[in-house]
Amino acid sequence: MIIKFLIFFVYTFIFSLLMHRYFVIRAERYKIKKMNTSAERWSSQSKPILGGITFYATFIFAIFNYSFFFGIDNLLNAQIFGTIVVITMAFLMGLADDMLNTPPGFKFIFQFLSGIILIYTGIFINIFDNNWLNYLLTIFWVVGIMNSVNMLDNMDAITTSVSSTILLGAIFILYITQPFSGVFLFIAIGGLAGLLSFLYYNWNPSKMYMGDNGSQFLGALLAIIGIQVFWNGVEMPDHSTLYPFLIVFMAFIIPITDTTTVTVNRLLRKQSPFVGGRDHTTHHLSYLGLHEKTIARLLLSINLIFVAFSVFIILFPQKIFFPVWIIGILALFVMILLYVNTKISKPEK
Repeated sequence: MIIKFLIFFVYTFIFSLLMHRYFVIRAERYKIKKMNTSAERWSSQSKPILGGITFYATFIFAIFNYSFFFGIDNLLNAQIFGTIVVITMAFLMGLADDMLNTPPGFKFIFQFLSGIILIYTGIFINIFDNNWLNYLLTIFWVVGIMNSVNMLDNMDAITTSVSSTILLGAIFILYITQPFSGVFLFIAIGGLAGLLSFLYYNWNPSKMYMGDNGSQFLGALLAIIGIQVFWNGVEMPDHSTLYPFLIVFMAFIIPITDTTTVTVNRLLRKQSPFVGGRDHTTHHLSYLGLHEKTIARLLLSINLIFVAFSVFIILFPQKIFFPVWIIGILALFVMILLYVNTKISKPEK
């Protein structure tokens, strides 16, 4: 069975790589650029932002391949329907924002609606005895992670590489814990193939951006994978509700840290967290003197390490020979270091 998954990954990678290559070659004809060209951005907005189109095509490609391997009957359930609807809606909403420069409220409405649809179709965080608490946390999670991924997409290869580590961890968990015919495993493998092929064109100096059509798609995908794998993963030995929070914090440490840092700093300056700016953790690492490629490698490594910790805790809790909270403190320490750096590093005048 693993051979089947490897073959699927390889030809999906080739499929998405060829799509990205086509858009890069035909960029002048198919160039879609940010409508809001006056916004404060780290890099030029003159590059095509078509990455999300390939992401979405790869997602649909994965769904069709799953039906080919395992039959369409396994797709006829509410959770798969909700996943397709939400990811499609997120992609189209992001595309509209790229082309029309929609206000933050426009995105929030669709992100909130995404959370409602997921809950209605049976995809929600299930860690509390009270379902209303589960529903509220689910909506907060979906809205938060969709905005977080969108905000993290502020420098070449950052969102692409960090998201790849999360999907890689999810694939490992799904392969070990769920039947081989699980559709979310197929979706995660397809998503990883799309991201790795995009990374070839998104690595600094990038030839293409994912745009909001890509980051909103990716935010919705990671929100769903996060719920299915990391929030509602393998049951912990002491049934503690703190474990899922710890696992999610570790697996999503870079997106969570960046969003928290930017939000806190902007609120302290009495600014809106929802506008563009050069005050992200990535930017401040650059002010510290690190090259963009080094920043991408550093954040990829940090997220990969903590994803590995989260995977180990989920799959092998009986083999943990030290208190789990030690890893949590280590993750919090990394978060504090990145935040403190935003206070001490300044852009050159």
